[in-house]
Amino acid sequence: MKTKIFPFVTIVTISLAVLSCYYDNEEALYPTLAGTCDTLNISFSKTIAPMLANNCLSCHSNTTAAVAGGNVKLQDYADVKLKAAAVAGSIKHTGPYSPMPKNGGMLSACLITQFDKWVAGGYLQN
Repeated sequence: MKTKIFPFVTIVTISLAVLSCYYDNEEALYPTLAGTCDTLNISFSKTIAPMLANNCLSCHSNTTAAVAGGNVKLQDYADVKLKAAAVAGSIKHTGPYSPMPKNGGMLSACLITQFDKWVAGGYLQN
């Protein structure tokens, strides 16, 4: 009886060990097709505002900032322009800035690059 259980237990143990070695890779989970990251046609209204709406405004809108966002408001152009350096540091998880999104991974490289290009382009309000 003991010799019949041993192979079964061994197979189950090896199977669990192999199946439990799974590594979440952001690129694998959220693939960006080559050429889909537009870093040339960046506008506040079509690029930056949607990025903020999808990733930041749940905590940093005018209505939630006081409670959940450390009183940092990012709802409109003037707010974002004023806080652009802090936003850049936070989304890149660098410097003295609090990594954002809070308790989450970094934004995609595409979104970070687009934000940097918007800043480098002079914070255009377009």
